[in-house]
Amino acid sequence: MSILAGKKALILGVANERSIAWGIATEFKKHGASIALSYVNDAIKKRVEPLAEKLEADFTFEMDVTNDEHYERVQSIIKEKWGTFDILVHSIAFADRADLKDSFVKTSRAGFQLACDVSAFSFVGLSNSLSPIMNDGGSIMAMSYYGSQKVITNYNVMGVAKAALEASMRYLANDLGQQGIRVNCISAGPIKTLAASGISGFRDLLSKVEEVTPMRKNVTPENVGGTATYLASSLGEGVTGQVLYVDSGLSILGGF
Repeated sequence: MSILAGKKALILGVANERSIAWGIATEFKKHGASIALSYVNDAIKKRVEPLAEKLEADFTFEMDVTNDEHYERVQSIIKEKWGTFDILVHSIAFADRADLKDSFVKTSRAGFQLACDVSAFSFVGLSNSLSPIMNDGGSIMAMSYYGSQKVITNYNVMGVAKAALEASMRYLANDLGQQGIRVNCISAGPIKTLAASGISGFRDLLSKVEEVTPMRKNVTPENVGGTATYLASSLGEGVTGQVLYVDSGLSILGGF
């Protein structure tokens, strides 16, 4: 039997077939899960719907994490479509491109708020809205990056936002564990995604990873999907409040 058979998974953050969220969605589907995908607006909807059809997703839904009304509405949509569900994947992050080019010290108040709102608070807001309709044994996970722990050139305010995301994950794990819900983060190595394209010098970072990591290769969205499948399944039922690194060993190095 497939390890996610009978499980229902909401996946937020698919933008195209290079997205980490897409790698997770395809792995979940391969292992028997039913899938629903989000889109933030009509422009992204045009990208997501063909992918949803390809994946044979049950449905798509609009979710703008900066809109408070959407948090209530998404719960109503899930209740109508599925009743309850089992897995929530948060693969959402955003920062103003200008804040990823200049020195971190020059980050504006508005840029700081935006990055933390979209990239970190949304994880709290979604968990609050959707945990009441999650089944016992539910799994919530978010995508992070090593820039939350160490200074990565040009990652800037996103590193701060990811640090807030990881801290939020630990507090959520403590709150929701009593409901039988596990909460974790996956910290992926650099992957060539639409979001990563906004980081200055990212191509150089990808090349360096292949030179210095213990495994001498970059990771793929499918690699992340494999770890997400583990966390979503009964195989990971004893794991909560953790950051799992999927980065070819990059995070164990003292300098690179």
